[in-house]
Amino acid sequence: MAPYVFRMLWITVLTLLIPAVSTKNRKPNIVFLLTDDQDVKLGGQTPMTKTKNLVGDKGIIFENMYVSAPLCCPSRSSILTGKYVHSNGAVNNSLTGNCSSPYWQRTQEVKAFPTYLKGQGYSTFFAGKYLNQYGTPMAGGVEHVPPGWDWWIGLVGNSKYYNYHLSVNGTLEVHKDDPKTDYLTDIINRRATSFLSLQNSDSAPFFMMLSTPACHGPFTPAPKYQNNFPNKTAPRDGSYNKHGHDKHWLIQQAITPLPNDTVKSEDQVFRNRWRTLLSVDDMMENIVNILQTKNLLENTYIVFSSDNGFHLGQFSMPSDKRQLYEFDVRVPLMIRGPNVTAGQVVKEQVMNIDLAPTFLEMAGLPSTPGQMDGLSLAPFFSSASNQTWGRSTILVEHQGEYHENTPGCPQFRRQNMANCNNHCVCEDSWNNTYSCVIKRESAVSPSQPGRRVKYCLLKDNQNFQEMYNLDMDPYEFKNLAVTLPEDKKKVYLNLIEHMEMCSGESCHV
Repeated sequence: MAPYVFRMLWITVLTLLIPAVSTKNRKPNIVFLLTDDQDVKLGGQTPMTKTKNLVGDKGIIFENMYVSAPLCCPSRSSILTGKYVHSNGAVNNSLTGNCSSPYWQRTQEVKAFPTYLKGQGYSTFFAGKYLNQYGTPMAGGVEHVPPGWDWWIGLVGNSKYYNYHLSVNGTLEVHKDDPKTDYLTDIINRRATSFLSLQNSDSAPFFMMLSTPACHGPFTPAPKYQNNFPNKTAPRDGSYNKHGHDKHWLIQQAITPLPNDTVKSEDQVFRNRWRTLLSVDDMMENIVNILQTKNLLENTYIVFSSDNGFHLGQFSMPSDKRQLYEFDVRVPLMIRGPNVTAGQVVKEQVMNIDLAPTFLEMAGLPSTPGQMDGLSLAPFFSSASNQTWGRSTILVEHQGEYHENTPGCPQFRRQNMANCNNHCVCEDSWNNTYSCVIKRESAVSPSQPGRRVKYCLLKDNQNFQEMYNLDMDPYEFKNLAVTLPEDKKKVYLNLIEHMEMCSGESCHV
């Protein structure tokens, strides 16, 4: 622990050398807490009662927050760059898929939102999971500290709770499995506390991003919460344990009814996901309490969200994300802060690509950088202006991941499948590649009211298409594309083609 203390003392000296800003003209602070794989459709927000009370109820809850891709690295890359997956180039969790690859670092990371915050005079702090390949040798090792961050505590690789490595401002820090000193969510909380202890109303404004492993696998709760929710089970409503009809072939290969061992596993995963989130809830409470004690809360925006959703038995798919349905592509979003009208619930569809432009407007940047595809959410902050929005269509993309062979499933030899369970039900494949547009359509007449429509094109041998009326069919049972006339299909396919190539303002349709 001594090397960490030395490094933090040195950074503290540098922080104190930043010119003080008068309270009167001080820019707002920003805290961004990001969870991993936290859904909304399966009740993923339910255990986080403190966060809802301290952030959602004191500000805005966005009910229709979507991600650009239902996979960690592509979604996180979109959050950092404000760009769709096709624009930022990080298509999956591998280096070859540009997850924290040297090429991505040279072309995208250098224009991520933290670099603009530094230009606005912000002190920046990061702790937790960054990108899935971060810190690996081919991605620059722990020595690589992404530009724009003053305090850097980055997890090497994917989410873990114990037995992990951190890059602390470019120096390796090794953690083992002592719950008192190594549980990662608590480590993030303690390091955030250390950073906040240095802040006051006369110091430079700060941006703090806390990126927890919860509620991603291996779903390890802190010891104090390991027995909570003993009787909870994965939700049995909606599409749980129902076979998906008129859906792409990967959904069709699911086993219905779910095998007993799969149900038992899903229930245990569900309980542990909730348990891991209790530590995140404690962190949010701690952060708000510190800000309140230091008289910083009223001048601080707090943003809470996740990188993608999750499913546990929906359409009989065992346990994963990566699908085009609402349970995988919708996540929480809550915002409180200066000039944010409390008690709002916004139904307009927004996206993770909107977070970077929002942070930059909060920080006083006069306009969103032209390469960013997202829009600032600031028009929603005042209840009087929350109808002002320049976009009716959003895009979700996924490029299927696969392996040539699937251990334990010889029938899939050279079939390029992935994420298969003990019953050889697979969650991904080479042709689980798709683009979906989600469009808010205006009313045509009293008999044809406005609606939100999802239209998806699968890049498989069939060019399979799926369409859902999200207002009338929130569980996405009925695929309307099956009976849609070809001329109307063409309209949606043209829209998908446009969105797949859009950049900047051309994405705002």
